[in-house]
Amino acid sequence: MASPSDRPAAPVTASDLELLRKFEPVVYFTRGEQFFPMAVDKYVRECSLWQHHPDGRDELLVRQGELTLEKLIEPRPAVFGSVRYLRFIEPLSLAESAQVLADQLLLRRKLGEYFHAGIGRLARGGILPRLLDGLFSLSFLLRGKVTAATAAAAELDYHEMLTKDEAYTYYGRLTRQNGWTILQYWFFSCFDSWRSGFHGVNDHESDWEMVTLYLYEQDGQLIPEWAAYASHDFKGDDLRRRWDDSAELQKEDQSHPVVFSGAGSHASYFRRGEYQAEVNPPLPPWLSGLLRLWNKFWTETLGQPAADAFHIPFVDFARGDGLRIGPGGSQTWSPVLIDESTPWVSQYRGLWGLFARDPISGENAPGGPMYNRDGSPRASWYDPLGFAGLDKVPPPPQMQPMLADNCAKIYRRQQELEKLIPEKAVELQEKGVRLKGMEGNPHLAKQYTALEKEIITLSAEVRNLRREVSENTSLLEGLTRRLDRMKAGGQDDPRFHIRHLAEPDDPTQVLRFDRAAQTWAAVSLSLLMFAVAALIFFAPGYIWAGLAVILILFVVAESFLRGAFIQTVGRITLILAMIALVILFIHFWKWIIVGALLIMGISLMYNRLREMTG
Repeated sequence: MASPSDRPAAPVTASDLELLRKFEPVVYFTRGEQFFPMAVDKYVRECSLWQHHPDGRDELLVRQGELTLEKLIEPRPAVFGSVRYLRFIEPLSLAESAQVLADQLLLRRKLGEYFHAGIGRLARGGILPRLLDGLFSLSFLLRGKVTAATAAAAELDYHEMLTKDEAYTYYGRLTRQNGWTILQYWFFSCFDSWRSGFHGVNDHESDWEMVTLYLYEQDGQLIPEWAAYASHDFKGDDLRRRWDDSAELQKEDQSHPVVFSGAGSHASYFRRGEYQAEVNPPLPPWLSGLLRLWNKFWTETLGQPAADAFHIPFVDFARGDGLRIGPGGSQTWSPVLIDESTPWVSQYRGLWGLFARDPISGENAPGGPMYNRDGSPRASWYDPLGFAGLDKVPPPPQMQPMLADNCAKIYRRQQELEKLIPEKAVELQEKGVRLKGMEGNPHLAKQYTALEKEIITLSAEVRNLRREVSENTSLLEGLTRRLDRMKAGGQDDPRFHIRHLAEPDDPTQVLRFDRAAQTWAAVSLSLLMFAVAALIFFAPGYIWAGLAVILILFVVAESFLRGAFIQTVGRITLILAMIALVILFIHFWKWIIVGALLIMGISLMYNRLREMTG
């Protein structure tokens, strides 16, 4: 474990830019990534500005080629429910769409940057997740979709901008809260191609991602303690890693944390690999309730392993085998300082790309670094400590004094309680004696009732005070042990705060036959549809029995390819046994109830008679 003296440090007198550059991250991208962090002014110049009105009408405010950062923030009153947004790629005709798709293929062939998924996401899930995935894919026919041609046009436009001026930009911000010095690195990309480029969940114009470092002051130096990476659905404590956790937080030249960027999604990861991401489709409340009851029965009553079949598997590829940007490499950063006084940061509350009218927002462009999609303040901007769960954690130099202060407060409270509890106990006894003396005197009934209430209240107070003494004793022991450990130079487990650790997936441990499993994943859903269609056409009288047989065959084939044949057979046997019990109960419910009543009656009579003779 590295001690603070072994860590990189910067003087507290360093400027904001010097601090940001001292600890700026090194970002590794996946081979085939099409979009990298860029300057927003270049992007804005290629966009048009629009206003979506509540009546469904879209109004062009500034044409493409005429927009600047100054025009972006010009005051433009709007009614409630309006959405202001940028548009990077203008609507394409059928001929234009075909052309940009062809040009995209030519560009990739020229660059030689091809992405290969390897073991695909559909092979990593079962038949039901693939069925849900099919429904999810069909939902794009109804939702506001960013087309593959739009993604291709964005890739071509970005490549042209990069060719003219190859620069990679981050927007750096320094702020201070509760003794922490906080460095934020904001990365802007003109497009998120997770779905069209890497078989992910969504595509949308523009993307904002962020990495945050937390430094503390000691002996006139600023020393890094935590790093937090924004990453999909992870939040709070799960986002951060301690600087000395070398297994989780890789660093180059000791000062620069390494970030592995998800292909297309641009989510940030601490370790290189492929990460399983899941989307849970929205289910009706009644169905969600039934699933919770079934899962509880399946795991707690039957003792079976938990399994959530109602999810859609996706993979976020953070392989780190592509472009590297950061200190020590051929591609370095062009930093730009921002804060609340930066006009485009604080004064533009609209979307940074297309408003796709997606009801679940996945295809809509994001807001800027300071605001959410709806224009409300972004928590990671105004509360960077709470964003990573550090609002409850003091800087290391303050930890030991705070622990000592806590111990002293509890010790003083214990001394107070040692005096207070005997006094309250004597008072309770005196009231009890007085209450006993009132018994047998009907004319004291009113005073008796009032005193009885006082005794009940005082008794509860004494009980709570004694409980507090016991709890304080245990708490003081724990705090004292931790204080002694810190005085001796010890530290907590660097991952003790993490509840859900993001770990790379290892698909080779899941699938027995890679090629066959992938082929089966690609064709199984279609084969299932063909089998059901044939059943309806050739044997409509055996539809339910046929469906059951088909599903069992498909599940068995799936389990064989995934190396879980025995486990699956056991589960099928258990489910069939439960179905058989239900059928037996339906046909013989009278005899079952009569038999159960007779058995319970005999058992009850036996126990009662044994009590009499015992």
